Amino acid sequence: MGSNRATLADVAKRAGLSKTAASMVLNGREGTRLSAEAHQRVFAAAEELGYRPNVAARSLRTRKTATIAFVSDIVATTRFAGGLIRGALDAARERDHVLLITETQGDAAFEQYAIEAILDRQVDGVIYAAMATRRLTVPPAILGGRVVLLNATSAEQLPRVLPDDERAGVTVAETLLAHGHRDRIALIGRNREKERDPEISLAAAARLRGIRGTLADSDVQLSTEGFCTEWQPENGYTATRALLRRPERPSAIICMNDRLALGAYQALGEAGLTIPDDISVISFDDDPIATWLRPKLSTAALPHEQMGRRAVELLLDGDDHEPSYVPMPLRRRRSVAAPAS
Repeated sequence: MGSNRATLADVAKRAGLSKTAASMVLNGREGTRLSAEAHQRVFAAAEELGYRPNVAARSLRTRKTATIAFVSDIVATTRFAGGLIRGALDAARERDHVLLITETQGDAAFEQYAIEAILDRQVDGVIYAAMATRRLTVPPAILGGRVVLLNATSAEQLPRVLPDDERAGVTVAETLLAHGHRDRIALIGRNREKERDPEISLAAAARLRGIRGTLADSDVQLSTEGFCTEWQPENGYTATRALLRRPERPSAIICMNDRLALGAYQALGEAGLTIPDDISVISFDDDPIATWLRPKLSTAALPHEQMGRRAVELLLDGDDHEPSYVPMPLRRRRSVAAPAS
């Protein structure tokens, strides 16, 4: 991938042999009349120089292989984020490129093996993706060539594609304000670990900034903020029950993701309350469960397909090292209405 990799000529020079002789040794071809000591010199030189054969160059004289690597932690086996891959596949296919997909499952040893295999194939670039929007550590081996981060940031100033979570927070707050909610807006899903540690989440702090800033611009504050150890349905259920025990019932609940909203729906139903007539509910992500809830859930959608597409475009066309933020459109459904009189 990078231009600094050792070549066959470098190995041959280090071993004191011709390129042809070094190539025959490295390819295990029969008929070489070289001594065992010469064989050892070639292998030692290759190891010292970090030489790996350019697989693609055996059949192509061009430096381009029309191949892109997609390396992720758990995106490939996660239905929810499969759109990242779909978008990248579509964009690659439109440009006559092939996408090589590998998933590490957080296994550092396998990641190193997979990246070496990818580099052996002389890919034109690497999309390095995360399931959860977060800061991650980029393997040094891929930094010699074109790299685009997808759903992630890193210490290196690399091109990166992210969902616009802060703007989504603005949209969610604006939606409630437009329906007349002002003094009884509650939020569930506060989580200081997610909000403070970018290696866990970038979304939590960004969504909260958007919500609070927009409400403050209208001289409105959140009436209640419920903390949750995780963003799962059981946490949303517990947090909503706690809200309902307060003296003043909220007119609307903002959930930091759709799984929390699922729990909120359950708690509100058990309390005999109707959505949105008694309490409005709005959320983030557009998880598939959002359209199965009754009423269907209004939520700011994670634009995974558009993000995957944008990553390929940046990899092949762009040199922009500023973050590329992809809008999170609001799916307007039936869970938000004006406050009950």
